[in-house]
Amino acid sequence: MSLPAEPPPGIALFDLDGTLIPWDCQLLFRHHVVRREPWRRVYLPVFLGLLPFYPILKTEGMKRVFLSYLRGMSPEKVAEHAESFASSVMPAIYPGVRAEIERHRRAGHLVVLTSASPEFYVSEIGRLLGFDLVLGTVVTPGELFPDLENHKGAAKVARLRALLPAAYFDGAQLRNCHGYTDSTADLPMLELCQQATLVNPKPELLEIGTRNGWQVVRPARPWKAKADFIIRSLKLLFGIGEDPGGLRG
Repeated sequence: MSLPAEPPPGIALFDLDGTLIPWDCQLLFRHHVVRREPWRRVYLPVFLGLLPFYPILKTEGMKRVFLSYLRGMSPEKVAEHAESFASSVMPAIYPGVRAEIERHRRAGHLVVLTSASPEFYVSEIGRLLGFDLVLGTVVTPGELFPDLENHKGAAKVARLRALLPAAYFDGAQLRNCHGYTDSTADLPMLELCQQATLVNPKPELLEIGTRNGWQVVRPARPWKAKADFIIRSLKLLFGIGEDPGGLRG
């Protein structure tokens, strides 16, 4: 999109996974695709077999391995799945966080969705939620291990600096900026902000947030205990069940 040269009255930066929705959307999207194309389960042993090599492959490498189930899928089919997936997750967006998106929009703020999840479906989620700018991990499925550059941590900041006009910045920070996240991985992003809201933060992030006077919200998640979370996660990974993520409540 083309952004005006003059800075908006405010800017809001939203993470996606764990912030707008309880889950890592990569698991949800995998389940969405495999339920519609069950034969793609044949690629699961590739991911499971390479899991022990995480210390070598790191997060970016394992993300490439995880996406192997999309091998050979046409761009048109990817777009079709992304569109239907985005619609399916709308009921699971945390109501309170969605209200914050609307609050910023009504105030005329630039509202940005910035995620480490693949941009081909993040863009569809952002479109349905009315975000002004949507950024995710750029990846083109097709190869067994598709090329990508993980849009996480400092990479989010670098891309924002590359895309937003210089006038939007006041020194090291964005002007009148509020960040929303659930993860310590987004601490570089929060350094751009004057205010922050933490969504169901883990203890390390909560401690940092307490020191900085950041707001904390704890919307309800669909799992009742850790064991329930693990079972639901495995069902999502293996493509089992109609709605193990509890997207429809």
